[in-house]
Amino acid sequence: MISAEQNDFITRVGRDAPAGKLLRRYWQPVALADELAGPRPVKPVKLMGQDFVLFRDESGQLGMLDRDCPHRGADLAFGRLENGGIRCAFHGWLFDANGNCLETPAEPATSKLCSRIKQSAYPVVEKAGVVFAYIGEGEPPAFPDFDCFVAPDTHTFAFKGLFECNWLQALEVGIDPAHASYLHRFFEDEDTSESYGKQFRGASADSDMPITKVLREYDRPEISVEPTDYGFRLKALRKLSEDTTHVRVTNVVFPQAFVIPMSAEMTISQWHVPVDDTHCYWYAIFTSFTGPVDKEQMRDQRLKLYELPDYTSRKNKRNNYGYSIDEQLTETYTGMGDDINVHDQWAVESQGAIQDRTREHLGSTDKGIIAYRRVLVKAIEATLAGETAPMLIDAAQASTMTGPPSIDGIGHVIDEAATETYWQEADRARRLKSDWASARLTA
Repeated sequence: MISAEQNDFITRVGRDAPAGKLLRRYWQPVALADELAGPRPVKPVKLMGQDFVLFRDESGQLGMLDRDCPHRGADLAFGRLENGGIRCAFHGWLFDANGNCLETPAEPATSKLCSRIKQSAYPVVEKAGVVFAYIGEGEPPAFPDFDCFVAPDTHTFAFKGLFECNWLQALEVGIDPAHASYLHRFFEDEDTSESYGKQFRGASADSDMPITKVLREYDRPEISVEPTDYGFRLKALRKLSEDTTHVRVTNVVFPQAFVIPMSAEMTISQWHVPVDDTHCYWYAIFTSFTGPVDKEQMRDQRLKLYELPDYTSRKNKRNNYGYSIDEQLTETYTGMGDDINVHDQWAVESQGAIQDRTREHLGSTDKGIIAYRRVLVKAIEATLAGETAPMLIDAAQASTMTGPPSIDGIGHVIDEAATETYWQEADRARRLKSDWASARLTA
């Protein structure tokens, strides 16, 4: 348990809040590139309690500005895209992607007012179908050469969804290897050949055993946490026999992302991004090591659950997440359908808008969460003291960061050394078979 003051310290994200100051030092996903498609690529964005307008100008340049026009505060998200920028619909003031005021057309022709006006503008960049923005002070850190950022566009797919809760509890469900045996338990195993695009429905690598069977029948994983230069590596081992073990390797990327295996062929890199203190979006980049991603199928699968334009779940607290007593008795552990995003959403939203951690009692399987919170607190304290924090890297450091490896497979594993050998060899073997990943391997 922690105190209420400590809980606020690690969860609140306003400009003056300690955690808010830390998270503003990093690039944050703010939109899918798909959201800027169509005849009017303009989107309002709320990030850590601040309001912005994101747009792509006529030349294709991305820009993100404060949402209130500096003239009299009208909403720039309703502006017109024209003449090299976004024009306020109130009096026609025009701003480019860098926040420069290009025109104040209602003013006299001789007016110099325009030259004295500057709207706050923020760096934005598109990576793997996600638009990232930086709203902190100074220069942003470099992007690491992780798989999701270096794979060709054909081999990545991006999506997102809204959770009605604080960002930290949403992140913590993804760094908890033990919950999958319960929250995501299925009482029957489906045909694994039909599992494309679905998490926890295929077969573990190097076997034909469905992951659902592994999670259901071997529900006491041995979990270890290893510090890395990007955050943590978590290993969850489920011993299947005297000489066979299910090995799942996942990663925490500081400050608020994780990289996990989706299947033998695909990984998921996922961020939990605060909209404000009580809402967050998850942004996921799916990366394929085999052929190109079937983006249409992946998108159609997810749009069965998520509604546009806000990517809200059709199953939510207002309809009890689709809960069915009969299903809970016969099909799934939760009775909330077969989409694990719904399971996760229920779990984290049911904790409250901001989880009251003064009432929690952590166990031995929560060692990843405990380790992460320690690093988070230390990084927040360093930020308040004007010092550096993890993953505030330059281009040279970023170029040395690869992977990170994330594996779900079954191998001949009898001790710790065999575990290390297995996941490292499994990761290298997958990369050797991949056109884009093999080109980046060193001898």
